[in-house]
Amino acid sequence: MDKVVLGRTGIEVSRLALGGLFVSSYGAQFDQAEQAVRRAVELGVNYVDTAPMYGNSEEVLGRILPGIDTPLIVSTKLGARPQPFDPKNAKALRESFEESCRLLGRDSIDVLMIHEPDRPRQFDWWDDFDTAMGPVMEVVDRLRDEGRIRYVGLGGTTAYEMARLLRTGKFDVVLTAFNYSLLWREAAHEILPAARDHGVGVVVGSPLQQGALAQRWVDEIESGASWLSKPRREQFRSLYRLLDDIDMPLPELALRFVLSNPDVHTVLSGVRSAVEIEQNVAAAARGPLPQQLLGRLEEIAAMVPFRPQDEPFALPFGRSYAGSPAAGPI
Repeated sequence: MDKVVLGRTGIEVSRLALGGLFVSSYGAQFDQAEQAVRRAVELGVNYVDTAPMYGNSEEVLGRILPGIDTPLIVSTKLGARPQPFDPKNAKALRESFEESCRLLGRDSIDVLMIHEPDRPRQFDWWDDFDTAMGPVMEVVDRLRDEGRIRYVGLGGTTAYEMARLLRTGKFDVVLTAFNYSLLWREAAHEILPAARDHGVGVVVGSPLQQGALAQRWVDEIESGASWLSKPRREQFRSLYRLLDDIDMPLPELALRFVLSNPDVHTVLSGVRSAVEIEQNVAAAARGPLPQQLLGRLEEIAAMVPFRPQDEPFALPFGRSYAGSPAAGPI
């Protein structure tokens, strides 16, 4: 597994990382999750991301990681705990951090991210957004001074608001989800350039758009999914025709596309089993996509350059949809 330096942190991270959402009870039984994590580490994955919002993910990883001898980079987040959650309660934020450490079985955390820092209607973190001022910064600064965390990050789902926070120079790592993949490129406009300008490490989440790019959804593209716009349908049809031309599985194409961007340091693989991590590692090992193929993908992405206003954030192929466009957890 190739490794790169995560921005200005100096940490070497594997190009493929492990996303903790689906090793929780949301996605797997414990034995299955343990096999997936152990296999990922065997194959060279050294970065694991989790969060209090990911069900019992921290607890599951806390049962697995102490039995692994390989040094791992672990990131978790502040947000949604304790309930009722007050993002400006410094004492509660500190307690949430201590609970993460307890669950993970660690005295310190490598990267502590502020979760959903960019959607103030969900978590109103900031007294002043443009300068990233708020009690949460006092908490993370104190934890860093104490040696309890090494680096501070942001983990969010908007395409532009996080760039404003990155430009303050206060953050070492950014996790951008849902906004950089084969058909969704919004993060390329501001988040990735802002990260590059400030030496911020870039973690991409949801490279398969939580399943929309994990397989072909031919029936729903052709005659279902009433929530899908006509331009997006045509875009998927073009993508599927390209897959026929190049004879490459869709998940491999999606992962290798993201990994082809030198501004992206690591990509979260949200796996539920050892087989899935093996497939993803094998895809990543095939390296960046050829420039000619990247050019064809650019043409397809340009068919829908921005997300339609009422498009569900995580396209609910294969599952019921109640009509809310809100993003899922990242």
